[in-house]
Amino acid sequence: MFYYLLKYVLLGPLLRLVFRPRIEGLEHVPASGAAIVAGNHLSFSDHFLMPAILKRRITFLAKKEYFTGPGIKGRLTAFFFRSAGQIPVDRTGKAAGQAAIREGLGVLSKGELLGIYPEGTRSHDGRLYKGKVGVAVMALKAGVPVIPCAMIGTFEAQPPGKVIPNIHPVVIRFGEPLDFSRYAGMENEKAILRAITDEIIYAILSLSGQEYVDEYAAVAKAAEAAERAEKERRFPRIPLR
Repeated sequence: MFYYLLKYVLLGPLLRLVFRPRIEGLEHVPASGAAIVAGNHLSFSDHFLMPAILKRRITFLAKKEYFTGPGIKGRLTAFFFRSAGQIPVDRTGKAAGQAAIREGLGVLSKGELLGIYPEGTRSHDGRLYKGKVGVAVMALKAGVPVIPCAMIGTFEAQPPGKVIPNIHPVVIRFGEPLDFSRYAGMENEKAILRAITDEIIYAILSLSGQEYVDEYAAVAKAAEAAERAEKERRFPRIPLR
């Protein structure tokens, strides 16, 4: 109930007014039946803009940290995500991937739309990174199409670390559904899963026009953080008196 209150009364109209998103290819999203919408992930705003413009409800697998934050802000954030029907997923440890797949398949088994970001995390620099194969596993096990989606302009509207978004034009572009039924029963074949995931990422890339990096986003983020830490260690800031 709260999902539709957000979508049609509280948040949806505000997002449409502020961002005035241009929607392209909405006809590619099926009017009924289970499907995966796989998109790039550039901004915290992505979680809200796509649901605001879709006619159907969509459930995202959201990182567990959104549900476990401390203080009043953390509790409000957790309440918001739970009320909006989003599912917390632990992204750490060896069992994290299996847990995400299990939750995603549960959504698809009910004939609903599942939203997923194959990169696994937000892009920290606006580029598109290598996809994780969980989306391929779910597509094959559930036997559902994958609709590629590109969020364009959300990185400029709300880059990492920015709380209040900038006023910036946004385009949400959906591509034709990708059918992987030819690979049915091959969800345990690593080469097949990689090929499917790469095809999904390429479809997103074709829609978004981003620069592609053949590396996992989390790995690239960690490397940059380590480099910054090393620079600060070697060249510490001298406090001004």
